[in-house]
Formats: sequence, structure tokens, C-alpha cells
Amino acid sequence: MRHRKAGFKLGRTTAHRQAMLRNMAASLFEHGQITTTIPKAKALQPFVEKIITKAKRGDLHSRRLVISMLGQDRRAFAWAHIPKGATEEQRESIEEQREFVEGFFDIPDSDQIERNRYGELRKAPRIVKHIFDNVAPRFEDRAGGYTRIVKLGQHRLGDAAQLCVIQFVGNEEGPEIGGQPSTRRRTADRRTAFAAKLRKDAPKAEAPAAEAPEADAPEAES
Repeated sequence: MRHRKAGFKLGRTTAHRQAMLRNMAASLFEHGQITTTIPKAKALQPFVEKIITKAKRGDLHSRRLVISMLGQDRRAFAWAHIPKGATEEQRESIEEQREFVEGFFDIPDSDQIERNRYGELRKAPRIVKHIFDNVAPRFEDRAGGYTRIVKLGQHRLGDAAQLCVIQFVGNEEGPEIGGQPSTRRRTADRRTAFAAKLRKDAPKAEAPAAEAPEADAPEAES
């Protein structure tokens, strides 16, 4: 029995689960919201809110505690730079995410990302600095409950897991930005659209055959 053992195992080892929560938290702080499964969102919610509570203090000790919780002070907003050779869909997606994050966090100087000629990241803001400067001040007058979970009513392809969006409070009107859809999802959408087109065109092909006897009727009378 797991007495006094709080939290979700999520079918993973301790190291795997801890690394997954750190990566998901970093993505949530960068993008403002992420799409995931409900058990993962419920496991991530207290982890993120404890980081924000520490960041609201603003002292050096709190900064070191946040770095230890995230594992390291990694670079943030690496996705915001449009790489060389990106497709039009990728450009639109990155621009949409950039505008959304800048508007939600009120970031004054967001063009701080530099890459070399090969597309490798040279300079970008640190994730901990972003948390202390942009995220924590938004919840200065709030005593908790910084995030919320919204069920999407959708199921993931493969294991049919129920999906949800975890986002910061105050972003109720924001768009859902969950990244690019999977290849299986795009294939399924194309098949659905093709089947709908076939159903729509089917009555048009049968209409001339039904009207043919009525056109010949006047000739028989004459």
C-alpha cells in the first residue's frame, strides 16, 4: 500500500517522471499553455504552481531553488526564431505563437534570439529569468491557483487518451497552441474530407438519370 505517497506515477520511473515534468513545465512557461493528457496535467499543475510561488519572492535563494526544481537554467524561446528553409505553415505557426506569448506575458524586448549561419542557437533568454521577470509578476496579487485545466473532449490517436489544455489563469480567451498535428492526424483529416466530398458529389451524378424519362415524354405524345 502507498500510504503517504502523494502524486502520480504515470507508469514511469522516478528519473523519467521527473525529467518529463521538468520539460513540460519549461514548455508551459515558454508557450503559456500546452496540450497533454489529463493525468499528466494534474501531475504538472502543483509542480508549476510551486515554482511560481517561489518566483514571487524574487530573492537569490528562490532563484536557486527554481533552478534546482527545473534541473538547469536552460534557454527559453528557442522556437521563436524562424529557421532557414522553414515552410510557410511553420512560419505561420511560429509567428502565431510568438504574438500570443508576447501579448500574454507583456514581454517588451522579445527579439533577443540569435542563431548562427547553420541555424544553431547562439543567444536566447534564460527560462528562469523569464519566470521571474514575466510570469511571476502577473500573479503578484493572487494567492494560488495560477493554472487551470480545460478538457478538450478529444482523444489521442493510438491509445485514445483524453486530451486537455493546461494554461495560466487569465488566458481564457487565448488560442489553443499545441504545436503541429501528427502525421496520423493529418492523414485522418484528409480521409475524412475526401469521404465528405464523395458523399456530396454522389447525388449530382444520379440526378441526370432520373430526369431522362421526363425529357422523352413530350416526344411520345407528339
